[in-house]
Amino acid sequence: MPGNSFGHSFRITTWGESHGKALGVVVDGIPAGLELSEEDIQKDLDRRRPGQSEVSTPRSESDSVEILSGVIDGITTGMPVSMMVWNKNAKSSAYDYIKNIPRPGHADFAYTEKYGIRDHRGGGRSSGRETIGRVAGGAVARKLLSQKGIEVFAHVTELGGVKAKPLSFEEIRSNVDSNVVRCADPEAAEKMLEQVNKARFEGDSIGGIVEIIATGVPAGLGEPVFGKLDADIACAMMGIGAVKGVEIGAGFECAGMKGSQMNDPIILNNGKVTPANNNAGGITGGISTGMPVICRIAVKPTPSISKSQKSVDMAEMKEIDVEIHGRHDPTIPPRMVPVAESMMALVLTDHMIRSGRIGPDSLL
Repeated sequence: MPGNSFGHSFRITTWGESHGKALGVVVDGIPAGLELSEEDIQKDLDRRRPGQSEVSTPRSESDSVEILSGVIDGITTGMPVSMMVWNKNAKSSAYDYIKNIPRPGHADFAYTEKYGIRDHRGGGRSSGRETIGRVAGGAVARKLLSQKGIEVFAHVTELGGVKAKPLSFEEIRSNVDSNVVRCADPEAAEKMLEQVNKARFEGDSIGGIVEIIATGVPAGLGEPVFGKLDADIACAMMGIGAVKGVEIGAGFECAGMKGSQMNDPIILNNGKVTPANNNAGGITGGISTGMPVICRIAVKPTPSISKSQKSVDMAEMKEIDVEIHGRHDPTIPPRMVPVAESMMALVLTDHMIRSGRIGPDSLL
């Protein structure tokens, strides 16, 4: 069915449900000649997987990936690469009590209205476990980009109202994985963790902001009207569950600026024409400028909370109070980091291939 694929020249199709037998992705458009192993994919899946820390769901999954096609002797053939992860620690019976009860904040009601049926086990296709396929596909994209000197990294800049101080790219790279909330500011990270534990104790959850940065992006990526680079990035980020807002560069702050403040002056730097600042977030007119691409996403609080909420038993058509049981993240942004990085990498790889900067058929 439509709606499960993303990309143009570099395209992923994800499949599987939270409590089904397995999940995975088919990646089409990988040029032949790329060295690719399961270890390349696994390191990113390990950053995404559940059960890693006190800020993630206690569901324990190894999320070990298997490459099923498109690779021979460790080299891509140019054919679709299919990857799969088995579900091994699903506890579906924990969701039987909500089979006919849509959970507030979840996709349950919308799925039922659209399809007349839904997989109630852990949210099925709308679960955060669907992002396994995105991260696996993004790992391939990240490897292709690295050959062109493009790096993508992300970090949590706000969680539960606690904001991190501005940091250099090097500080972000070095510190983002040094704590469980994936905030590169150690002092803010401690306060963020306090907010996570407080929300958990209260049976609640908290949201936050993730910033995604891409360095080494060449000028000229993106189309002038439709297919703009920033539009595709916004589409990619809004397509992640729980994301409710996206901004590029100065973002919503530009609404309070004057043109003289917002415009990035254009200067000569060692004989090269370049913007002096980066309020544009590396993109103007939908086309990359050669400056770092910077995007931020607003992530809502985890909708599964143990506090009593109003809903409807759709079998008996009566209003009820419901408390959500099962295993859930008290906050989403820390585990969102590798997912957001993957979506940025997918968009950039797609545009690199479309512009001819990465060979569409072969690297050989």
